[in-house]
This record gives sequence, C-alpha cells and structure tokens, in this order.
Amino acid sequence: MVPALEKIIQESDSIVFFGGAGVSTESGIPDFRSVDGLYHQKYDYPPETILSHTFWEQNPEEFYRFYRDKLIVKGARPNAAHLRLAKLEREGRLKAVVTQNIDGLHQAAGSKTVYELHGSTLRNYCTGCGKFYDIDFIANSTGVPRCPDCGGIVKPDVVLYEEGLDDEVVSGAVQAIRRADTLIVGGTSLVVYPAAGLLRYFRGRHLVVINMQPTPADESADLCIAQPIGQVLREDVESEEKR
Repeated sequence: MVPALEKIIQESDSIVFFGGAGVSTESGIPDFRSVDGLYHQKYDYPPETILSHTFWEQNPEEFYRFYRDKLIVKGARPNAAHLRLAKLEREGRLKAVVTQNIDGLHQAAGSKTVYELHGSTLRNYCTGCGKFYDIDFIANSTGVPRCPDCGGIVKPDVVLYEEGLDDEVVSGAVQAIRRADTLIVGGTSLVVYPAAGLLRYFRGRHLVVINMQPTPADESADLCIAQPIGQVLREDVESEEKR
C-alpha cells in the first residue's frame, strides 16, 4: 500500500486513469519499448515498419504473420491494476480510463468507460463491406484474412503508424481529462504522441505518476511511484480487504 496514493484517491471524486503498456505487462502482454519488448527483438523488418499503414498495404502477408505472432496474446487476463481501476469506477470515483493499450483487458476487468486511443485487437473489420469480425477470425486465418462475404481484406481496428487517432475517442478522452480532479498516469513512458499530448488538458488538483522509469510528467506530479503498477494497486486492494 502507498498511503499517499490512497489518500489522494479517497479525496477525489473524479479520477481519470491514463495508461500504457506497463499496465498489461503483468498480464503477459509484451511491452514494445522495454528491454525484453518487441522493439528489442530481431525481424526481417523493424516492428515500427511492420506496424505501419504503408507496410500493411504493400506487404500484407508479412504484416499479418507478425500481427498474429506478436500482437494477439492468447490467455491474457486482467491483473490487479485493471481490477482496482474497475472497482474505483464502480465506487463512482473513477470516471474514465484512457488507454494506449489494444488488448481489451480494462473492459475484461469490468471497466465501462474506456477510451482506446490506439484501437483494439478484439475488433476487426472488412475494408470492403465494413463487416466486423472478432479476434479469433484473424488468429485462425492464414495469409491475408479476407471477408467471406465480399472478399475484402479484414483489417484490425488498431491505429497503425501513419494513421490518425479516432476523433470521437480523442474528444471523449480530452473531455474526461479536462473534468478530472485527479489524473493517475500509469505504466507509460509518455513518449508516444499524439496520445501523450492529451495530458496538457488536465487542470485538476492531483497528478500521480506510477511508472518504473522517469517520465516527462514527473516534474509536475504531486506523487511519483517507481514501482510496477500492478504491485502498487494490488497492495491497495489487499489493504481494503483487511479493513
């Protein structure tokens, strides 16, 4: 338990959580930028290149081979961080989760108001007719997945490099951050833009950063915690269960 964090949470009525890859690493989802993450492994092309719109268009078979192998993670379950945030939402303290993750674990934990800045691997759509398909359709396909109805390529509803963020999602995230009295930033190095730029809309009382490495937001934060976020929030959950 981190008493200073718990005090801020108890004093807050409108918390927004802004999270990144570090929230899901304890669920077995690889962090793209950590020492053991995807960006430190070797492929025929750099991951940044493979996960670009141009590469998806020009080398779709290689794109989907990488996508199935590295971005679809079977058996991942919400960890203590996801569960704690969902609990705070049920209690009425947390108003929204703004996430850079694409794994759907916040919703799996029970969170209802989730702004997925970079989309989700759980949703896939036909570029021809627009029909939606679940994650298993991509996972169980071979080569370039195509729509059985029209033959169009089925594309993950994930924001690739060179693609813009969804305007409606960004607008919702901005409004939530603007209205928050506390913003908790967790598991993100705040180097991915334009997502990280959303923090500039925060005008509330408390800014908390929970991240293993320093971030650009540390200087303006009320509280910085250099511990795994699942560990921090798990301790809080356990302390509540003992009360």
